[in-house]
Amino acid sequence: MADDMGIELLTEEDYQALQKLGTVDTKTSSWLATPKEVRSLGGAIFGDWRFGRVFIYHNGADSYYGVRGFRGKLRL
Repeated sequence: MADDMGIELLTEEDYQALQKLGTVDTKTSSWLATPKEVRSLGGAIFGDWRFGRVFIYHNGADSYYGVRGFRGKLRL
């Protein structure tokens, strides 16, 4: 879907930088770009803001969470 929109998913580093600009995902979480070695094993990573800090987690890529979207970046 991100490719169709012409954007890239945020990396863990991008997500950490975004959270310094203003907190996001205080009640939800967002899928992030996942390293190939993790994806090849069926995993995916996501992040959120809880307890005054950023958390990065993992889950199966096929997991369904109705409130989890993704964060992307657009290069101009």
